Amino acid sequence: MIDFASNLQIALDFFNTSLGVLSFILLYAFWVIFLLPGLWLTMFAGVVYGSLYGSIIVFLGAILGADITFFLGRKFLRNWTQRRIAKFPKFQIVEKAITQKGLRLIFLTRLSPAFPFSLLNLFYGLTEVSFGDFSIGMIAIIPGTILYCSLGNFAGDIAKFDDVLSNRSDLGSLAISCIGLIATFAVFWLLSTAARKAIQEFDNSF
Repeated sequence: MIDFASNLQIALDFFNTSLGVLSFILLYAFWVIFLLPGLWLTMFAGVVYGSLYGSIIVFLGAILGADITFFLGRKFLRNWTQRRIAKFPKFQIVEKAITQKGLRLIFLTRLSPAFPFSLLNLFYGLTEVSFGDFSIGMIAIIPGTILYCSLGNFAGDIAKFDDVLSNRSDLGSLAISCIGLIATFAVFWLLSTAARKAIQEFDNSF
């Protein structure tokens, strides 16, 4: 019988080594390239590495995966990408406005949950967006990355709740983490709401 808990601990121990960190970054990059939803992997990074280091590691993996996907979309996958993004009408808004708004629109779409991260990488490969603007726009994924890593870290703390209750300092840390998580969610919500409203204004202007 497979001992899931033991295997999970082995995986956690491995990912906390230098080779494990590099492997996780590469794993996340491939996750992005194959258009897989990154939510659970991002939260897993929060469990393994904590909110701060998990966010940094996820960000590095996301940048690597996004850059590769961008070039694949620009050089090889034009027809395939166009079929995929046709299912998302909001991409039409971006396509009409991108030549005028450029970097600002990249930031807004990265902040808005309405635009799937991986498909955005492919989509921008089809546009006239420069690689420099595309890369700078990746900064806008930081709030969401921190939020989901914080959720993963908090979930890991809750899983150890019995141990936390036995130590007041750990209980205090859990309370601080909870407050930080709420604040992070509030910031993410405000930013994504502002981005959604701005994108609607773009839509109404065309």
